[in-house]
Amino acid sequence: MSTDAIVLLKEDHKEMRRLFREFQNADDDATEVKAQLAEQILEALTVHTYIENEGMYPETRKLLPDLEDDVLESYEEHHVADVLCAELAAMSPEDERFDAKMMVLMENVTHHMDEEEQDWFPKVRDGLGRKQLQEIGARMIELRENAPRKPSDPRALKKTLEAIVA
Repeated sequence: MSTDAIVLLKEDHKEMRRLFREFQNADDDATEVKAQLAEQILEALTVHTYIENEGMYPETRKLLPDLEDDVLESYEEHHVADVLCAELAAMSPEDERFDAKMMVLMENVTHHMDEEEQDWFPKVRDGLGRKQLQEIGARMIELRENAPRKPSDPRALKKTLEAIVA
C-alpha cells in the first residue's frame, strides 16, 4: 500500500465516485438503499475532509506557500460539503429535499475532486518531493484511524465552526 498522500486521496476520490454512481442509479423509491448509501457517503466524506483538513492542507500550506490561495479555497469547498453533510445526516431519504440536497453535495464534491486531480495535485507533486508526500501520507493514515465518522462529530465540525466564527 502506497503512503503517497496524493495516491491516498485519489483512492478516496475513486471510492466516492463509486458511491455517488450507486446513489444516482438507485430507484427513486429505493429509500432503504439510498439511506445506506447516504450513510456510506457521509462517512467517507467526513473522514476524507478530516484527513485533508488536518494533514494534507496544513502541510502543503507550510511547505508550498505559493499554493496558499488553493488551500484556502479547498477549506471553503470542504466547509460547504460539511454543512450539506450535517444537513443530510439529519434527514431521511423520504424527505422532499433529500435527493436534491444529495445531488448538490455530489456535484460540489465532484467539482472539488476534479479540480484537485487536474490542477492542485500536479502543483503539489511538482513542489514536494516523494519523501515529503510519503511523510504526509503516513500522517494521513494515522489521522484516518481515529478520524470522525459522522458529520455531527465535533472534530468533523472544527473547520466549519472556524469558518462561521472567524
